[in-house]
Amino acid sequence: MSNMRDSFFETISDEMKKNANIEFLTGDLGFGVIKPIIANTPDQFTNLGIAEQNLIGMAAGLAHEGKKVFAYSLGNFPTLRPIEQIRNNICYHDKDVKIVSIGGGFTYGQLGMSHHATEDIACLRSLPNMRVFVPCDEFECRAIVHELSKKGDTKPAYLRIERGDDHIHDKPLTNFNLNKFIKVFDGGDTYAILACGTIVSEAVEAAKALVSQGIETTVFSCFCIKPIDKGTIVDLARRCRVIFTLEEHNIIGGLGGAVSEVLAETENRKSRLVRFGLDDVYSSIVGSQKYLREQYDISATKLVSRIIKTIRE
Repeated sequence: MSNMRDSFFETISDEMKKNANIEFLTGDLGFGVIKPIIANTPDQFTNLGIAEQNLIGMAAGLAHEGKKVFAYSLGNFPTLRPIEQIRNNICYHDKDVKIVSIGGGFTYGQLGMSHHATEDIACLRSLPNMRVFVPCDEFECRAIVHELSKKGDTKPAYLRIERGDDHIHDKPLTNFNLNKFIKVFDGGDTYAILACGTIVSEAVEAAKALVSQGIETTVFSCFCIKPIDKGTIVDLARRCRVIFTLEEHNIIGGLGGAVSEVLAETENRKSRLVRFGLDDVYSSIVGSQKYLREQYDISATKLVSRIIKTIRE
């Protein structure tokens, strides 16, 4: 099995060999994993250097000429740094550009706040025409890249990936629906945890601990943040006592925000919503992804305590 980053490159490289219309742009990083693309499809690859606004501008221009473009860089650099170009050049014109960020959440935790991507989902989700996908492991990543590479998929998209080798799924996904959450742990539907990204593994670990204590808990991987899976959320809202959201992101505007918007318009619901993530703060601490999850109370152990406290209130 591969980690998520390697699986992304393996999949996009295969898609590029099949479709000469796919262009891959990068912002001067990742040459080790990009070697297959350079070797197999050199005419479809361009390194724009450390100039992310130019990266997005060129991506939009190529898409305007009919190309399917994947623009790749690290963390906040292909998202927040060129947000105006994404808004004006890609989304406004509804162009076929897929923005790929390696380093979601605390992936590059040791590099500090500038490299902690914890507002990107909210920013990109707010742009009309932009879709947002946050896979939890290599199998979801492969399935999403395959769908985004199809000739018929011509709308903008943001793919937020991490370097983790968490394996929530044990085999390739079949009958994959790009707009449907996936149930990854079924421990009863009294409570539900909706999570996105590799932190889904913490949600599953927490749910198993809760079930062992007689607390029925189900976990969904919510890789499709926009468009959001309204049907699943509404169904859970009418059956569960509490819906918990979990994300390596600010609780404002990310998965928790998207779910709350659906719940606000849902009639006859019995669920309350509790959001777990960064509580509207910047991460001023440095350390590994695992360490930072513990520090911000979103590790599996901390989740169990927080969920038990919530349901006893």
